[in-house]
Amino acid sequence: MPLKKIFTVVLALFVAGCAGQQTQELLGSAMVSAPVTEIAGNHSIFIATTRKKSDDPNKVFDGERSATLNYARVNVTVPGLHKTGQIERRSRGKSDDPAKYFMASEVVGYDTQPKFSSALNADIAARGGRVMVFVHGYNTGFDAAVYRLTQIVHDSGYPGTPVLFSWASGARTTDYVYDKESASAARDQLEVTLRMLEQSGARRIDIVAHSLGTWVTMETLRQMAITGDRDLGGKLGDVVLASPDIDVDVFKSQMRRYGKPDKPFILLLSDDDRALRLSGLIAGSRPRVGDYKDAADLASYGVTVVDLSKVKGSDSFNHTKFADNPTLVKMIGQRLREDDGFASDRDVTDRISLLGQ
Repeated sequence: MPLKKIFTVVLALFVAGCAGQQTQELLGSAMVSAPVTEIAGNHSIFIATTRKKSDDPNKVFDGERSATLNYARVNVTVPGLHKTGQIERRSRGKSDDPAKYFMASEVVGYDTQPKFSSALNADIAARGGRVMVFVHGYNTGFDAAVYRLTQIVHDSGYPGTPVLFSWASGARTTDYVYDKESASAARDQLEVTLRMLEQSGARRIDIVAHSLGTWVTMETLRQMAITGDRDLGGKLGDVVLASPDIDVDVFKSQMRRYGKPDKPFILLLSDDDRALRLSGLIAGSRPRVGDYKDAADLASYGVTVVDLSKVKGSDSFNHTKFADNPTLVKMIGQRLREDDGFASDRDVTDRISLLGQ
């Protein structure tokens, strides 16, 4: 890489890093009580993670890699003043007030997979057999991943059981290479998680992946196809790939191995995604799927391409439109809630596409 390009990448990472990170503590030290009327929702998030347990009990899991999966469940409340698309986070020095902020409580750890599966299966049965697996992206702490999935579930109105697959991101903008290797190390464990859900009482398993999490997801689906059971015994529902941080040629190779899906994968792309521009620069100026401009080329692989270039995002990098645009997150939720075949799916997807025009 030329010296000028290296300098540009380093400068961009420095500027992004200067934007500041929220605390990586998931649990507060002294939560204040709040009336039920000031709480908008209470969500149980099930967790399968390749992160190590943190020495800090308030962080729960850190950015170091674990050789085996760890399991937990976290209850998260959403404040009554919540605005769709936002995650109201407590800043340093502020009280742990659930009436004002997303707040996590009651972390339950499971020391074996059977114990986790038992609790998970009970929740799945109570929610009608639907599961959403969320795979987060680069530069994401455990706390941020938990709160993002909570926000998506709450704002979208998803009726099923939310499962967070959290791989060991370093949660620093300068850790891109570390994150990419952590994502690679997590592929088999994501398959273990999906196979566990296949053996559960779930009748439909949806996957929503973001950024570098789409690479983990596609690699896992690819290796599942090689084993001969690519769709989880017919239980695989929607696969939503938001802002995919995947080299275009690599994605095509993954799709060739997987084959055309019975239910087209949904790609959410945006050519103003600054985070993916930076990723492409690091990768030798190679285009990423998430900001690729030839939708027809990608569609030929059996995916539905939704161009969000004209949709307004709330982050400066335009990298999280799928979750922070109020209209879009609700429409994605409607797509995920549909349960009566391709006709309704197509109708909702068409309306999502129109949002980007």
